[in-house]
Amino acid sequence: QVQLVESGGGLVQAGGSLRLSCVASGRSFSTYGMGWFRQAPGKEREFVAAISRSGNITTYADSVRGRFTISRDNVKNTVSLQMNSLKPEDTAVYLCAANRLYSSRTSKDYDYWGQGTQVTVSS
Repeated sequence: QVQLVESGGGLVQAGGSLRLSCVASGRSFSTYGMGWFRQAPGKEREFVAAISRSGNITTYADSVRGRFTISRDNVKNTVSLQMNSLKPEDTAVYLCAANRLYSSRTSKDYDYWGQGTQVTVSS
């Protein structure tokens, strides 16, 4: 069992950067694959990035590859998403998620979710 709390969202101009953090409570953080998803108004939840248990494998949506970087610290029980070169289309609620078995691009594979943090990118 794990609880996730995201932070770091806010308002930023296009081209700017934000760093999102997700703090996990629970004794088994290092056993979970972790992912970031986002959901914009009127749109379905979208995969952003995922990272394996040890952090050695990362996966990105095509729309963010080269701009976003996912990382984790299994000592601090955190996963982060560094977002650079932000675009207005990145505006969404960003959610941190944990998968008991593996990191995945599919939201249905994840077992635990944070409440989300709002990212707004102005043009």
